[in-house]
Amino acid sequence: GVIPLSAGGDHSITYPILKGLKKDKPFALIHVDAHTDTWAEFYGSKFHHGAPFRLATDEGIIDPTKTIQIGIRGGQNNLDGLNYSYDSGMRVVEMDEFTDLGVEAVVAEARKVVGDAPTYITFDVDGIDPVFTPGTGTPEVGGLTTVEALRLLRGLRGLNLIGGDVVEVAPPFDQTGNTALVGASMMFEILCLLAESFSQRKGPTPAKSV
Repeated sequence: GVIPLSAGGDHSITYPILKGLKKDKPFALIHVDAHTDTWAEFYGSKFHHGAPFRLATDEGIIDPTKTIQIGIRGGQNNLDGLNYSYDSGMRVVEMDEFTDLGVEAVVAEARKVVGDAPTYITFDVDGIDPVFTPGTGTPEVGGLTTVEALRLLRGLRGLNLIGGDVVEVAPPFDQTGNTALVGASMMFEILCLLAESFSQRKGPTPAKSV
């Protein structure tokens, strides 16, 4: 019955959380990030911050056809990861498409992809433009604004949410504290979504007689 809300650290923390949530069927994923994080081995290891969603897909933890990746862009992606995401059936919304469609259309697409399936939200702060979140390990220009990120998350109300995380805040690179503020703000939004979703599943609390 636990609903996890976690803070990274890098994106490698998400894989064991997803593994802990696994039940009988794969669940859905909403993933905001500049990078697909579906790479294969890196320096000889398959366990790293660029691989959690490849591992989770290969192990039947998440359903790639009910997975949407939003904000993908930049030269630090590689074809191996991009091809894996597309070929496995994930819905990849690259940043150019996000800009063309607009927030409301992307929210509608996310809701369509996950439907009523149990859904985990993972939010990498490098999905946001480094103008707003400079304190992260792999920044990519041309990302979401903070307003777009807030509207995106708030558009996910009513989904069947089972957990979430915010990752890749790197305090040594966060000279102004802006990244920590943005990360905390995104975490608060996800907390509100999770609380509301749990309340809806649980139903109204019976009134106690006096």
